[in-house]
Amino acid sequence: MYVILVYDVGEKRVGKMLKLCRRYLHWIQNSVFEGEITEVKLRELEHGAKEIMRQEEDSVIIFKSRELRWLEKKIIGREKNELDNFL
Repeated sequence: MYVILVYDVGEKRVGKMLKLCRRYLHWIQNSVFEGEITEVKLRELEHGAKEIMRQEEDSVIIFKSRELRWLEKKIIGREKNELDNFL
């Protein structure tokens, strides 16, 4: 499946959340990640996020799509972290 993950966490927890998300997805903008992920890996990511965040203060939003081709992406301005495809 293809996901877009957005988080808003307290300043003290940002570094930990960034490291966690980078293990599973591609960083595209401040606190925004995207990429292909399996259901099992997504559950691992969600579990890790719950351990880092304070649920009464922080939030993580995950948008899911079966495949990237079902999602239209339009970038206006400079893309912060271009994804390179190497074959």
